[in-house]
Amino acid sequence: MSSGVGSPEPPRSEGLGFAGAGAGKFSEVEREEIAVQFVRVPDGLANIRRAWDELEAVVPLRGRHFYGAFDPVANDYRACVEVREEDELVPDLESGTLPGGRYLRARLRGDPPGVYERIGPTFEEMERQTKPDETRPSLEHYRRHDEIDLLLPT
Repeated sequence: MSSGVGSPEPPRSEGLGFAGAGAGKFSEVEREEIAVQFVRVPDGLANIRRAWDELEAVVPLRGRHFYGAFDPVANDYRACVEVREEDELVPDLESGTLPGGRYLRARLRGDPPGVYERIGPTFEEMERQTKPDETRPSLEHYRRHDEIDLLLPT
């Protein structure tokens, strides 16, 4: 799982393959703010992998919504889990929110780890389409093991 800059596996130079979004086709969506708990790390592949390992070690995976959040200003990455009303907070995790607002969305489909390799190149393509709002993080919404929504704030 990855930021807009890195990805868990080294990116390849092959086609972007926007499965489900069509090559170069993105949609605009409006999202609500989401309460999360997270592990924060400096951007970078090894750090991002460590963040996901730490989060997945303390949070049950089944039935949860997971997000990656890359902050270009702070140059950090957060591996996040959505906090539901009935959830008890995990003591060793930070708490916060993922901001709502308008986002440009690309939906990636494919089996891991290959789908992860397309995250960085897809965010780069999205940034060529529109100027991102750098006051909000870029988001990765892990919808299923083989489906990720990439969300670039606009």
